[in-house]
Amino acid sequence: YCLGVDGPLTFKKKAEDLQNLVRAIPLEHFLIETDSPYLTPEPYRGQRNEPAYIAYTAQKIASLRGLSLEKTAKQTADNALNLFQILL
Repeated sequence: YCLGVDGPLTFKKKAEDLQNLVRAIPLEHFLIETDSPYLTPEPYRGQRNEPAYIAYTAQKIASLRGLSLEKTAKQTADNALNLFQILL
């Protein structure tokens, strides 16, 4: 299975359950998504979401798990590639 994670992970309030989930599930099961134009991460909450903001979600995952942004980005990109290979 894969869990899609998006902007609300970065919210300062009401994100504790999602943040705990991100800490508990292996990184190999995460996909990072934008849900554009909605669910914009902090610090752009309330504005139109853009794919470029995916880095804020990736950084939050890295921070919650004590990992580098580079490791988090590589693993989640690999996860997406693996998922789409299976679906094709």
